[in-house]
Amino acid sequence: MYNPFIKRFLDFSLCFIGIVMLSPILLFLMIFLTVTNNGKPFFFQTRPGKNEKIFKIMKFKSMNDKKDENGELLPFEQRITRVGKFIRKYSLDEIPQLFNVLKGDMSLIGPRPLLIKYLPLYSDFQKQRHNVRPGITGWAQVNGRNTISWDQKFKLDVWYTENVSFKTDVKIILLTIKKVFFKEDINSGENLNMPTFTGNN
Repeated sequence: MYNPFIKRFLDFSLCFIGIVMLSPILLFLMIFLTVTNNGKPFFFQTRPGKNEKIFKIMKFKSMNDKKDENGELLPFEQRITRVGKFIRKYSLDEIPQLFNVLKGDMSLIGPRPLLIKYLPLYSDFQKQRHNVRPGITGWAQVNGRNTISWDQKFKLDVWYTENVSFKTDVKIILLTIKKVFFKEDINSGENLNMPTFTGNN
């Protein structure tokens, strides 16, 4: 009962309340990022969701669009802005995903939606991460986030899909609040992103 029905009801209800409560922050960041990012406060990218259904994820824009002489985007560390570093440090860039949850593309809790180009690289075991809706935060995020290996991350994601429960989701939410508040498990060095997943050896 929890996963197919109650979880979705809680997602919608809590997200609606969250958007109302966070509306001043949303409005401020939207205006501020519109100015600093040349009129582009949001970042949209297609990602695979439940059962690998493709959707557009929505985030606050933390990087510029500067390209090299070949027209290719510059490396991540050369494009992230000062404001981008700040909003990522406190996970403020994730707030617009509340609208993805309202729409039903995502859940508050679940494996993070990764890039479409990774889909052909997953093993049958790793593909199980798509058995549930992707989340804003998840079991892997509160157990290492971008400081753990891809193999560890996938094992944690699949563990969650096999152990979805109200108790587990409450635990993840509380741990997420703690980690954001104390800025734990966030690589604050030059490379704030996970390395590219290139498949399994």
